[in-house]
Amino acid sequence: MPLPVLNQAVNVLDATSLLSSFGAVGIAVVMFAETGLLIGFFLPGDSLLFTAGLLSVSGASDVVHLSLWQVLVAALAGALLGAQTGYAIGRRGGPALLARTRSRKIHQGTQRAGELLERYGHAKAVVLARFVPVVRTVLNPLAGALGVPAGTFTLWQVAGGTVWSVGLVLGGYGLGSSVPHVDTYLLPIVALIVVLSLAPLAMEVVRSRRAAAAGNSEGA
Repeated sequence: MPLPVLNQAVNVLDATSLLSSFGAVGIAVVMFAETGLLIGFFLPGDSLLFTAGLLSVSGASDVVHLSLWQVLVAALAGALLGAQTGYAIGRRGGPALLARTRSRKIHQGTQRAGELLERYGHAKAVVLARFVPVVRTVLNPLAGALGVPAGTFTLWQVAGGTVWSVGLVLGGYGLGSSVPHVDTYLLPIVALIVVLSLAPLAMEVVRSRRAAAAGNSEGA
C-alpha cells in the first residue's frame, strides 16, 4: 500500500490528521505503539479506528478516502502484533519495567490492569482490557511480567483484539454508509467516541476513590 505524501504538520492526537497523512500504514503503527509500547498510551486508538472505518466509505470525505480491506488488515495486524510485543517485553523486563515510568496515567493503568487480572482471571481480563484506554497499553507487559501463560495470553489477546479493532472499524464504516455527508459531523462524532472510550476509566477512578473514602471512614 503506497505511503501518502506528508505535506503538512501531523497532529498525533488527531485521528483525521494521522489518517490523511499516513493512511492505513499510520493505523498499523499507532495500533502497535498503543498496545505494545508504554509510550503509546496517549494515542487515539478508539477514535482512530472508528474514523478510519468512516472514511473508508466512498464519498464520505473530500479530504481522504481509505480502502476498507487495507484499514482492517492494518488495524488487526497492529493491534495483535503490538499486544504480543508488549507481552514479550514484560516477560523479559519484569515488573521493574512498569515501575520505572513516572507517568501517573501509566501507574493508574497498571493498578487497574492488575485489578482486572485478579477479579476476572487471565482470559476475561485480557479481552476486557482492549476496551479501556491506557489499560490496554499496560496490561500486555503486565501480563508478561506476572507470568500469565503465553498460550492463554495469545489466544485471548487475539480474540479481544479482533473484536475491538474490527468492531470499531466496521462500526465507523456502517455509520458512514448510512448517514449522507457524514464528514460534516466528523468532529462531534470523534469527540463522542473519545468520551465513550474514557467512560470506563473515569467510572473506575470514581469507584476506587469511593472505596478508599469508605475504608478511611471505617478506619477512623
